[in-house]
Amino acid sequence: MKAKTLRRILNLWPPFLFAGIRVETLDDYRYARVKLKLAWYNRNYVRVHFGGSLFSMTDPFWMIMVLKCLGDEYVVWDQAGEIRFVSPGREDVFAEFHVDDAVLDEIRAATGGGEKCLRWFETEVRTASGEVVAVVRKQLYVRRKRR
Repeated sequence: MKAKTLRRILNLWPPFLFAGIRVETLDDYRYARVKLKLAWYNRNYVRVHFGGSLFSMTDPFWMIMVLKCLGDEYVVWDQAGEIRFVSPGREDVFAEFHVDDAVLDEIRAATGGGEKCLRWFETEVRTASGEVVAVVRKQLYVRRKRR
């Protein structure tokens, strides 16, 4: 599936659509930019971004992007995830994801003999002015498919 098609599907996917999450950019599975708007329906009790929405806006991207970049010869799963709240989110926030060739080469080298690779990826959720609202870490499980 082309990245642009997946972007359109994700923007209509109910967990994103009804949380105010929008995939603004998904380029060749190497770069993504996601926006979470602050609205009455995704605020918590103290009127800042609901933590579940902050985590959701980052959830699928590392797994999908690494899987698509490595190709069908690999199994890629989310192994673990964590979020650290840094400051209150009182406005729209953004997250960006970059998959570099160096990371892909590192994973290929680690899995070359059939071993699994557990690798952490980190994403900062920021306001338009650059203030960090949260830091999300996802650990991926990657290995070559057995033949």
